[in-house]
Amino acid sequence: MSKFDHLNLDGHLLQLLLAVVEAGSVTGAAQRLGVTQSAVSHLLDKLRAITGDPLFVKSGRGIVATARAEALAAEARSLLRQLQHFAHSADFDPSRWQTTFTIAANDFQRDLLLPALAARLRAAAPGVALRMIPSAIPRLDMLRNDECQLVISPRPPEGGDIVQKRLFEDQYRVFYDPAVRDAPQTETDYLAADHATVVYEPRRSLDLDQHLAARGIQRRFTVMVPAFSALPAFVHGTPLLTTVPSLLSRHTLAGLASCPPPVTCPTMPMYLIWHMRYQQDAAHRWLRAQLEALVAPALAGTA
Repeated sequence: MSKFDHLNLDGHLLQLLLAVVEAGSVTGAAQRLGVTQSAVSHLLDKLRAITGDPLFVKSGRGIVATARAEALAAEARSLLRQLQHFAHSADFDPSRWQTTFTIAANDFQRDLLLPALAARLRAAAPGVALRMIPSAIPRLDMLRNDECQLVISPRPPEGGDIVQKRLFEDQYRVFYDPAVRDAPQTETDYLAADHATVVYEPRRSLDLDQHLAARGIQRRFTVMVPAFSALPAFVHGTPLLTTVPSLLSRHTLAGLASCPPPVTCPTMPMYLIWHMRYQQDAAHRWLRAQLEALVAPALAGTA
């Protein structure tokens, strides 16, 4: 019988398990945790002795989690949330908060809001590491499985355990290279042009195109990219048009000209989205408030 028991478990071991599961390697987990590979290996051996399971096995040149490790990872996420809640009571002090906080956002929302949030965290909560992952079309399990603690997206997933709050609303604009072409003046000009767009999932068009399709209008796409940040390389020096949120003129599309669309377009709302488990969590509420406070400066161009 192992000399280890459940009393040998602590938050560091739980965090280690999650890091190796999510990184898929000892090296990746060590980088994420800021420790050496030998330290990760040593703690994994301790965790194996406690659980009585190999936890990870070789697969090709890497490792994969065992079924037991996957099940334990789900429990570890829940236990870590409870430990965090235990540590952060109503007297929450952000300067003492130690965590990695994950936000899912695509490049538009990320570049508009999250650099300023990172600066706030460095000043008020230096123990918080901000991790960003792409949200694409947000999935419910991203929040339910704690892959991230917040999502910023125009498309909140539907679920009775999901909370959403509108952050702001943007308008669409048509971006183009003025050295190559003029702005489209009419709907006919607009629809005769070749367009570049963003496609996050196969056969899943932007809300804008779903709106236009309902009116019997269809654009001709010759370039489809996975992120807004890829658009400038395809629009510069070409007659392509791209119709995207106007706030992209602040950063990603700053080198292009723009004009209002010569067709009726919907607005683009943006939401902050989280799981109900964090609704009353003091630390989570504090970070949400910091993010919300950045919206007005970002829209004014002063963030």
